[in-house]
Amino acid sequence: MSTLDAIQAALAAEHAAVYGYGVVGGRIGEAREAEVRAAYAAHRARRDALARTARDLGGEPAVSAAAYALPFPVPDAAAALRLAAVLEDRVANVYSDLVRAAGGPLRKEAAGALREAAVRAVRWRGSGVAFPGLAERSGSRTG
Repeated sequence: MSTLDAIQAALAAEHAAVYGYGVVGGRIGEAREAEVRAAYAAHRARRDALARTARDLGGEPAVSAAAYALPFPVPDAAAALRLAAVLEDRVANVYSDLVRAAGGPLRKEAAGALREAAVRAVRWRGSGVAFPGLAERSGSRTG
């Protein structure tokens, strides 16, 4: 996978995460609203940075879809928590690919994004995984 392809995949995942956090925010309840807002802002910032990087590398940044299919219905706060964890797992997966494809400062930035997604997933799920971003390598791809 080329660096630009990995950036585009990460950008697409960030677009989906921004959309998904809109759903999460509508169902999560007031107790965790601040966490949702922080995650939403973080994904928007990463999305914007990836779009700039794609342009800097001569690519046309992947655009957001008007809507995204959710992996399961989200009727309540419990489902919203599960969705938030799935969103973070998906983002971690693509940043894992970007870490492998990139070098230098971009690789360091991708590793930081992978770490942040893994930490948020643990907060939402209440437990972690041994190697965040590598679930697809073991055949148990998340989402």
